[in-house]
Amino acid sequence: MHPDDKIYVAGHRGLVGSALMRRLRAAGHTRVVTRTHAELDLTDERATRAFFEAERPDHVFLAAAKVGGIVANNTLPAEFIRDNLAIQGNVIHAAHLAGVKRLMFLGSSCIYPRLAPQPMRESSLLSGPLEPTNRPYALAKIAGIEMCWSYNRQYGTKYLAAMPTNLYGPGDNYHPTHSHVIPALLRKFHEAVQRGERSVTVWGTGTPRREFLYSDDMADACVYLMQLDDAHYTALLGSDESVSGRFEPPLVNIGVGHDVTIAELAEQVRKTTGFTGDIVFDASKPDGTPRKLMDVSLLTRTGWTARTALADGLRNAYAEFVAAGL
Repeated sequence: MHPDDKIYVAGHRGLVGSALMRRLRAAGHTRVVTRTHAELDLTDERATRAFFEAERPDHVFLAAAKVGGIVANNTLPAEFIRDNLAIQGNVIHAAHLAGVKRLMFLGSSCIYPRLAPQPMRESSLLSGPLEPTNRPYALAKIAGIEMCWSYNRQYGTKYLAAMPTNLYGPGDNYHPTHSHVIPALLRKFHEAVQRGERSVTVWGTGTPRREFLYSDDMADACVYLMQLDDAHYTALLGSDESVSGRFEPPLVNIGVGHDVTIAELAEQVRKTTGFTGDIVFDASKPDGTPRKLMDVSLLTRTGWTARTALADGLRNAYAEFVAAGL
């Protein structure tokens, strides 16, 4: 991926896409193509194909997706599987037809089984039942991985699936009910401070463990992988199972390699926001998957590791939240 290559970032306004935009600009990439949802509906196959035929990007970061936290996934399961299948199917096929050199499909750690051995290796894919609360979204993302794998086998494309762990940072969604855990907690604790409340209630028991990656670190890892030389990049694309006999999807985990409990996270958010009251855990609400820690040894072997500590990332995210008046 050279500075003068044309790069399409699908979903450039979201948490992932906006971080990718910052990283690409910092690296000197000037031919970055974007479209808002109003300008291009990626669930529209005809419009998506016409866009790729007109723009002919060299590389694609597929960060466009319908995303949300546990409430959103439970409330809108049909939309989560329908829209994500449509977006990734249209983009991946149109990229192939347009001769895209490299494509990175962004997914989520929820693709792994609910009780996968920890830390979760790429080989854990399809090895057990998924977490029911986000199964529709996870199945859509698994289908995207298989689509990349299938196009690589059949057409010789070089499409890589990158699975970030739980992300947070600038550009996050702070919706009261449809956000992920960190933005949800930042907003909840911030509003508690503003209202002078004495306690904050957090869903679940506080015992599940989660890994969190700052969005700018994620973007740095993605760009790093896309800039690998052909030999190292191709090594990440797995193998044709019918030939090798090995289950090696074109998949790489992106994370920090360590986790915290939700209770520990809530305490960190309390310190970040300056809340001095109590934290109450509502055990009647779902916990979700007991633990989701990524095995990042494959990524580490390429030479990349995360740099932003959770405390620093939370401070940055909270400052952006306050500055934006969200």
